[in-house]
Amino acid sequence: MRPRDDDSRKGTRTKRGYPKFKKHCRSVEYKQSGWKLSDDCMFITFTDKFKSGKFSLYCNSETREDLFRSKINRVRIVRRADGYYCQFCIDANREEPGNYTGNFIGIDLGLKYFYKDQKDNAVVYPQYLRKSEKKLKRRQRQLSKKFVKGKKPQSNNYHKARKRLGLCHLKVSRQRKDWSIKQARCVVASNDVVVYVDAERRAEGRPEDTKHGQKPSFGKVNI
Repeated sequence: MRPRDDDSRKGTRTKRGYPKFKKHCRSVEYKQSGWKLSDDCMFITFTDKFKSGKFSLYCNSETREDLFRSKINRVRIVRRADGYYCQFCIDANREEPGNYTGNFIGIDLGLKYFYKDQKDNAVVYPQYLRKSEKKLKRRQRQLSKKFVKGKKPQSNNYHKARKRLGLCHLKVSRQRKDWSIKQARCVVASNDVVVYVDAERRAEGRPEDTKHGQKPSFGKVNI
């Protein structure tokens, strides 16, 4: 890809040149090189320019057995507010036994409720974000008070407050995702046929609710 050489960008403040990619990312992915597992699968060592060194792996016994037996194709290390997580891509066959009952359900996904079936039974959101707004605002105020404009680097108290705020946001996001996945799997496990209308398609042309418009739908849930 070459930078544009025509005069279409004259008079603009943007500079011509090669695209700049994101420098600070929260995940790094490896294929077959750059990492090494210990013999007992208790530690993983990164040997590339990541310069992170050795990590201890905390997982259950079943996951550790899979690391022993299966072939690992890719490894991804993800940084969250509460620490680092290591994701392994392995070859595995997943089978879930199902009891076919012949039941079918038609649901409508909405913004005020998660879904409503043909019998007018609605499942309402637990409003995790709204319940945590007071705590989030308090953590944000504590972070703003410790910020000093023009100071680099910021104080240790600022970074402690930043981590506390990140943990609050992480908890809310995990609560919303966990609840939506459990509800979706409950519907799929109890019915053989599921027909639904997405809320995003129904809301075309309507004003979007910025706070609750990004609620998880069935299309975003890994069933």
